[in-house]
Amino acid sequence: MSSINRRDFGIAVAATMLLSAGAARAEESAASLAVHIENFVFEPAQLAVKVGQTVTWTNRDDIPHTVVCAGKFRSKTMDTDGTFSFTFTAPGEYKYFCSLHPHMTGAVKVE
Repeated sequence: MSSINRRDFGIAVAATMLLSAGAARAEESAASLAVHIENFVFEPAQLAVKVGQTVTWTNRDDIPHTVVCAGKFRSKTMDTDGTFSFTFTAPGEYKYFCSLHPHMTGAVKVE
């Protein structure tokens, strides 16, 4: 087996660290694009995303909920563990609510 010199070893270690950091950021990004509905609250209530990103809402409550942004998007009624996804294609602030429980509100800011 051939030996590896310090420079090549250093490059290999740095590459591994960069790949790991990039994967962690990708996982963080995906995780931050999720909104959970729990205890009659959208969490997080405010979310910032970039144009082209998709947000997925998941109902964790025992009763149905919806996600509605007037004139932009509207989910079907979601039972427990139901999901709805929307890809934001234009910048702006998208205020949304649950049509079954209008006191439940949230917003997505798209940059």
